[in-house]
Amino acid sequence: VDEEAMNEWKKVIAADRILLGNKKDNFWEMGDTGPCGPCTEIHVDCRPDKERAAQNGAGLVNNDHPQVIEIWNNVFIQYNRSKDGSLELLPARHVDTGMGFERLVRVLQGKSSNYDTDVFTGTIAETESITGKKYVAGDDKQSIAFRVIADHIRAIAFTIADGQLPSNTGAGYVIRRILRRAVRYYYSYLDHKQPMLYKLLPVLAKQFTDVFPELLSQSDFVTKVVKEEEDAFLRTLDKGIGIFENYLKGEGEEADKQYRSEKTISGRFAFKLNDTYGFPLDLTELMARENDWSVDKEGFKEEMLKQKDRSRAASSLDTEDWQVLSQNAPTGFVGYETLSAETKVLKYRKIKSKGEESYQLVLQSTPFYAESGGQVGDTGLLYFDGEEVEVTGTKKENELTVHFTKKIPVNITSVVRAIVDSACRKKIAVHHSATHLLHAALRTVLGTHVAQKGSLVNNEHLRFDFSHFAKVTAEEIRSIEILVNEKIRENIPVVITEMSKEEALKLGAMALFGEKYGDTVRVVVMDEKYSVELCGGTHVGATGELGYFKIKHEAAVAAGVRRIEALSGAAAEKYIDAHLAELSLINEQLKHPKEAGKAIESLLAENAAMKKKLENLENRMLVGVRNELMQKDEIINGVTFIGEIIEVGNPDSLKKLCTDLKNNIHDHLVVLVSNIGGKPYVAIGISETVATARQLDAGKIIKEHLASIIKGGGGGQKTLATAGGTDVSGLAEVIAKVKSLL
Repeated sequence: VDEEAMNEWKKVIAADRILLGNKKDNFWEMGDTGPCGPCTEIHVDCRPDKERAAQNGAGLVNNDHPQVIEIWNNVFIQYNRSKDGSLELLPARHVDTGMGFERLVRVLQGKSSNYDTDVFTGTIAETESITGKKYVAGDDKQSIAFRVIADHIRAIAFTIADGQLPSNTGAGYVIRRILRRAVRYYYSYLDHKQPMLYKLLPVLAKQFTDVFPELLSQSDFVTKVVKEEEDAFLRTLDKGIGIFENYLKGEGEEADKQYRSEKTISGRFAFKLNDTYGFPLDLTELMARENDWSVDKEGFKEEMLKQKDRSRAASSLDTEDWQVLSQNAPTGFVGYETLSAETKVLKYRKIKSKGEESYQLVLQSTPFYAESGGQVGDTGLLYFDGEEVEVTGTKKENELTVHFTKKIPVNITSVVRAIVDSACRKKIAVHHSATHLLHAALRTVLGTHVAQKGSLVNNEHLRFDFSHFAKVTAEEIRSIEILVNEKIRENIPVVITEMSKEEALKLGAMALFGEKYGDTVRVVVMDEKYSVELCGGTHVGATGELGYFKIKHEAAVAAGVRRIEALSGAAAEKYIDAHLAELSLINEQLKHPKEAGKAIESLLAENAAMKKKLENLENRMLVGVRNELMQKDEIINGVTFIGEIIEVGNPDSLKKLCTDLKNNIHDHLVVLVSNIGGKPYVAIGISETVATARQLDAGKIIKEHLASIIKGGGGGQKTLATAGGTDVSGLAEVIAKVKSLL
């Protein structure tokens, strides 16, 4: 019993409202081991007053009653569960809180379902309007379809507006699966056979304008993406459903008797639905459940693996057989001690990638470091009887060090002098040692939760991925830089030793992400109290050789994973010099003020004020332009037409004029064009009545008739659209073309 939490709750709520739960409900664990702790669930009884009076809600908590619901959970993360099952107090404890937004809204609005709240009613009403079907809030398949669509379109729209496009891999595939599931629901249960999800986007954009304005600003783009996805799936959906139904009936070649007798969709058939008709596995599972069938998921996975193997084989290098010159075994890597060695070629082969031929060579011994642990492979030269062959890269393949070259020498059996590009190796070593200093600094500044998740070290920069729950602030970045540069100035000797893995771990050595280690490991130490890591890479002799360290960029790469790109040595110096030159130029342009920052702030403020004045002047001018345009209208087949080349300061003014004219003229078609800075801009406005009666669409007019004239593009809505281009010679032609449509 979590008596500590119970006593705290008693201070704010009646004791009869506090229920004691079991370990399953009131102790949260992520797995068999790791952080965990007791939790408090907050439930609300949403039943009508009469039902609440007849039965106490306490007995309905966590019993799947649809009206007695959990809205909040607070987990007190205070323990760590060890492998032996024991609990240890964590040094830092926190509350992990999670609330159901839709459920909270439901309670506050007094609704019996999440879908009766204003979070969903807008899209449900629009779906009714589009499909002609009525939502009755029942458990029938039609009602479920309404709810699925209302829920899924939110996830689809927000995610695409946030930058994640549908695709066949990763997060993009999640979006595609959600979208196709929604399409199948309106296709099968609302009897709607045309794209419709994209038509719900204006409702969402308007509803969430204040909290997510990106959806409104990117509505055209999101609409295009969603409609294309719907179109693509609808092209195969009908046929896919047909062969699925035939499979259940035992008809056609797809009917697998062995599986059908067990009412199971075979993995092979599920894969065909996925590969040929675009049915995600979870959609096939859903359709199977609706018919009381199951799906052989393991068989599906096997088919998917076969396809991946085929894809890998198709995209891999086209390699010829090894030409073996010697049966001697390679003696290994000597590049820690020397950057050159006399050796011989043991074997070689020709490879072809993307139509280009190159070669792979295996040497008896080599000073070339093979790509490993995030560090790129060495480059350099091979000399065969005076003939020079460039090594463009070095990689590991089945424990062999493979050297990549563009050619093979005439006398490949001769003794070869292998020489590593020492300047490049030194720059790589600088960035690798800097990576170790950065890793230690991150753990010092941000906390020991920081763990390496990936890295890249080359001669130009370093990239380091690490676990962290938030954006690294500017102050934290500065602290990290200061600490690393302090360690550089201390000129700490870089001590590299080999020892048993157990000894290294006792020393506190950290292992590199993705690296495999044997019983004997190489340990790189830069002050035992600061940085001790298992590492097979190349390093400088002392930290002072790094010279300087500078972080260029910090960003997220995945949930809970951040990435830092940084420079050290000559690369950092070059970066700083470029920025100092830029600052010097800015300072010169500002006439060398004492405080450049304040001078820039002042300029920005003045610029904003001037823009505001110009905007006010232009708005007053536009009133005059509007009045002039209204004097130039002409009636063509009952439609008021205005078409003019006008002078304005920015493209937005054309749009404003079209909107202004719309509010002052009925039954109109307006086309305004302007040459702004040597580029053509167009705006078209059509009243709703004219657009409907004449079947005109401003966006389509832009794309189908005007884009080619101005050598550009654009788009918009049915009654208002804009475009821009590169050719100003056709402005008059644009007006004539639009006029001809009447």
